[in-house]
Amino acid sequence: METQNSNVSRAEEIKVLANEAFKAHKYGQAIDLYSQAIELNGDNAVYWANRAFAHSKLEEYGSAIQDASKATEIDPKYSKGYYRRGAAYLAMGKFKDALKDFQQVKKICPNDPDASKKLKECEKAVMKLKFEEAIAVPESQRRSVADSIDFHSIDVEPQYSGARIEGDIVTLDFIKKMMDDFKNQKCLHKRYAFQMVLQTREILQALPSLVDINVPEGKHFTVCGDVHGQFYDLLNIFELNGFPSEENPYLFNGDFVDRGSFSLEVILTLFAFKCMCPSAIYLSRGNHESKSMNKIYGFEGEVRSKLSETFVELFAEVFCCLPLAHVINGKVFVVHGGLFSVDGVKLSDIKAIDRFCEPPEEGLMCELLWSDPQPFPGRGPSKRGVGLSFGKDVTRRFLQDNNLDLVVRSHEVKDEGYEIEHDGKLITVFSAPNYCDQMGNKGAFIRFEAPDLKPNIVTFSAVVSSTCSYCFLLTNPFAISFSFWGKRSGGHGSWVGAEVTGAYCSLAFEFHSSCSDAATLMMLFCAFNMQPHPNVKPMAYANNFLRMFS
Repeated sequence: METQNSNVSRAEEIKVLANEAFKAHKYGQAIDLYSQAIELNGDNAVYWANRAFAHSKLEEYGSAIQDASKATEIDPKYSKGYYRRGAAYLAMGKFKDALKDFQQVKKICPNDPDASKKLKECEKAVMKLKFEEAIAVPESQRRSVADSIDFHSIDVEPQYSGARIEGDIVTLDFIKKMMDDFKNQKCLHKRYAFQMVLQTREILQALPSLVDINVPEGKHFTVCGDVHGQFYDLLNIFELNGFPSEENPYLFNGDFVDRGSFSLEVILTLFAFKCMCPSAIYLSRGNHESKSMNKIYGFEGEVRSKLSETFVELFAEVFCCLPLAHVINGKVFVVHGGLFSVDGVKLSDIKAIDRFCEPPEEGLMCELLWSDPQPFPGRGPSKRGVGLSFGKDVTRRFLQDNNLDLVVRSHEVKDEGYEIEHDGKLITVFSAPNYCDQMGNKGAFIRFEAPDLKPNIVTFSAVVSSTCSYCFLLTNPFAISFSFWGKRSGGHGSWVGAEVTGAYCSLAFEFHSSCSDAATLMMLFCAFNMQPHPNVKPMAYANNFLRMFS
């Protein structure tokens, strides 16, 4: 009895620490602490519901549903258990399941005005869903909205002072003007928006589901992860690494839109570069390039607000044209989500996927967009509730079967903007710093140089500052590091390299070093400035009901 009381007391102490970590937006740490409390006292519904909330903050909705269900099992009258599960179902777009939980919350707390409000909003969402299902046109009868648009017939008003495309050619001057307009929260005329989106659709339609990329010897190639509508951070990437061009090509690895409130500016900028020079920028589909996600997480509402309903339908069509994966020089496999529920999947199987549809809830396409790595071998259920989790043995076999060296994927926020897993054979890269204005994470991108294609990982912070810091991690046995402190001296996308083998070479920063060690460079880490941006909060255009929980 004394030991049991001690465990209960200690569990409460740990719960307090977990709550503090949660308030500091350290959700992974909070999950670990709640887990410790659960180990000491697994019969406390509060611990399970709190851990469910932390999982939801990390978009691990499958795990959130499991924990919240456990809370309701322990205490069927604990309203927060149903509340947390309902919110997780909502985030996954499962409105009918969410409705059942909020009905239960209302039943337990009949006089709670907040419960009544959320139940009412959930009922509206379900009614709207049923109405949309009732009026939906069967896929076989659906006509492409792109075929009904003639952008040439759209007049540009004389008073329009924004960026203009002269003729049919998208130029760098046009893109620069457009980005400057976007920075000042000016809209692009719908004629030019239609023109770029339609042209991008035509380019993407001609590509296979798996695109092979060739990087010539001595040239480099940059891979970026999720941007999620953070336009000013996209500008920052270009400021530091240069604009996309044939000499400076990029791959943006999905999830361009949603959550961030400048998703339209992001996608139009990426599409503009694709129109300017298709080999300068490659675009891969993420799980958020889909109708179901766009309806919940803001892109649909943003496009409807800034442009029109026609554009909502058009973007949905174009997203179905995005390739699902890329292979760089036959050695680096790049995909938004991850690997598969079965062994033996070959690159030819991926190339054969008919991708011109909304993502299914299972199968190879679903897993490419949704799956996540796990730290232990084998396969397990997805913490998101879609796709699966896969271990290092799964990664190793996939690489061996396809004569590949490395998997690069995105899809998950990481504190440092990246994470190297599976014995160095898998890298997650995430390019949205301070995700949703609350996570406090860095962003990152990876720069590969041919022919060896060793990943140079560049991380950046969402911190407004006038100085930049660099740390070069060396490959000696003690992982010695040293720093450079630099002052910005101008130039687009320019880099200073130390006199260190394998470091970046070039242009735009002055610095002095207190260390002249010339050991071989393994990774490059850089902290740099975020572009100042208007005070428009993330999720500003998201589903009204979802915003109540964000």
